[in-house]
Amino acid sequence: MKMLVENDWPRLIRPGCRVFIGGGAAVPLALVKSMLTHADSFKDVELVHIHGLGETPWIDPRHEQVLRTNSFFLTPALHDAVERGTADYTPCPMSEVASLFELGPLPLDVALIQVSPADEDGWCSFGVSVDVVKSAAKSARTVIAQINSKMPRTCGDSRISIRKIDYFIEHSATLPEAPPPVLDDRHARIGRYAAQLIEDGSTLQLGLGNTPKAVARALRKHRHLGIHTGLFNDALMDLVRCGAVDSSRKSHHPGRIIASHIQGSHKLYQFVDGNKDIELHPSDWVNDPWRIARNDRMVAINGAREIDLTGQVVRDSSGHRFYGGIGALQDFIRGAGRSKDGRPIIALTSTADDDGRSRIVAGLESGSGVCTGRGDVHYVITEFGVASLHGRSIRERVARLVEIAHPDHREALLEGARLRGWLPKFFTMPATEPGVAENGVESAWVRFKTDRFLFRPLHPSDMRALQEFFYSHDEETVRLRYGYHRDSMTGESAYKLTAVDQRRDLALGIFVENHGREELRAIGRYFLDDDGKGAEVAFVVHEKTRHSGMAGFLLGELAEVAKHRGVHTFWASVLPDNRAMAGLFLAAGGRESSSCADDERMFRMPVDQILRTREKFLKNKLIQRIER
Repeated sequence: MKMLVENDWPRLIRPGCRVFIGGGAAVPLALVKSMLTHADSFKDVELVHIHGLGETPWIDPRHEQVLRTNSFFLTPALHDAVERGTADYTPCPMSEVASLFELGPLPLDVALIQVSPADEDGWCSFGVSVDVVKSAAKSARTVIAQINSKMPRTCGDSRISIRKIDYFIEHSATLPEAPPPVLDDRHARIGRYAAQLIEDGSTLQLGLGNTPKAVARALRKHRHLGIHTGLFNDALMDLVRCGAVDSSRKSHHPGRIIASHIQGSHKLYQFVDGNKDIELHPSDWVNDPWRIARNDRMVAINGAREIDLTGQVVRDSSGHRFYGGIGALQDFIRGAGRSKDGRPIIALTSTADDDGRSRIVAGLESGSGVCTGRGDVHYVITEFGVASLHGRSIRERVARLVEIAHPDHREALLEGARLRGWLPKFFTMPATEPGVAENGVESAWVRFKTDRFLFRPLHPSDMRALQEFFYSHDEETVRLRYGYHRDSMTGESAYKLTAVDQRRDLALGIFVENHGREELRAIGRYFLDDDGKGAEVAFVVHEKTRHSGMAGFLLGELAEVAKHRGVHTFWASVLPDNRAMAGLFLAAGGRESSSCADDERMFRMPVDQILRTREKFLKNKLIQRIER
């Protein structure tokens, strides 16, 4: 290893050579600036790198005639250079970048890296950026290092011997910090919806962007989480510090946090320095989908620029213009999809920040590149809910994605789907929400006597679930609910029962989740009277979950919304032999009134009295909302 002197640059950077520059928070900026002082003597040099924090002086226009940048991930400055035609973008998943250096079309002549000082055994640490830097240093003909005394020493496969470094300079510099996320109420709601999908004991990956960080913030009350991720940031550090992450239930490398690079605050860099619980490994190892899948309950949380109604995800472009990069998206979506009980999640706000356009679209703009195919997508989350797409038909996907689009864009999306022949003619009504949830999230986990269930409004996409619910009933249930023997529930009939204008009437469901499939276990409805002061209520509970309190819970939830809307009284008609439902109404403060029909009993219930009864149930914990 030799000390680099200024006169070495023209000899090391030969005409037509390819130079790698370390990225992330470990860009060797002092080395780069030293190299650029000799740029006038270079000829046709290609600079290769990934996303980096801080300055990018090598894309200055004055170097355009001798240096050309080729990046796997575009920052705003690099995007502008690509737009000018003076830089290149190479789309590639992070798991495959190393192979481009070692065996593929991008062999490296020189690698510029930043490392810690050597320890007593002669090993330097790559510090906060192992990712593709280690493979670059391994495959390059010449390795030049900036030795920084302020570089944290990280654990794992994160070292390089001083014998592998050909030239070096010593330059201490504070590592650049990633800007803190700018989050609003939309991101908070996305986080709460995602938290409902993520079980205790899951292993997490977070992609770049504000939305994945918002999800992490919503997980602070979870327990026994693990981490296997490319990027380890402040949001994940906070989960470790608050006790949500202990890695105790990881099925692959239990007890250890696995990552490939660190980006964030100085507090984060101090946290990882010498921390043996956090291991950094190269991206081709960390991002290998097979290795990711070895983590049971693997949850991959990544953002996107837009998604079409069939589930195609666009990440690195908008039309013919390139932004960002593929990064870890493909690797972790596929790895989580192969994991036992894994959950690949795409999380994005329903509209773009700059112009308010819908980020869920009927058709992709010409030139937009699909980073994740429709077959790999399992869950999509916006601030309006969760769309479960895995194993769903195009019709089901369209319905579910329209429901989580911004309400201002739903009608246009439905029209686009109709024009493409993706929806039946009877599918005409955009989804609506009750709009009274205190935290903006219209779903919750509720624990009854038998198990935990998901509670939320019914939506048009639940038509198939409603059909399955109907056909699972025995003859007695059908008769008690409908008053006669009904032997069929067509798709159109199911649609009419699920496509409710929730701003006027109300339809709530309780679901059991089984490997991503939601099965109805109970339904509660009210139908508003013409005067707006009263409403008829009706309930159906599955035979498997009778006598667990579901109808009573739904009655209370209906009453809470009714109170908010100024409805004073519920009423219901009950068949004489439906003693369970009659008992529920009586227990809720209802009074039986005379009926015009001999085969019906009529009940009237003050909404305020129902709510007082509901409070007793909640206080006695007979029914419990699971709060995070």
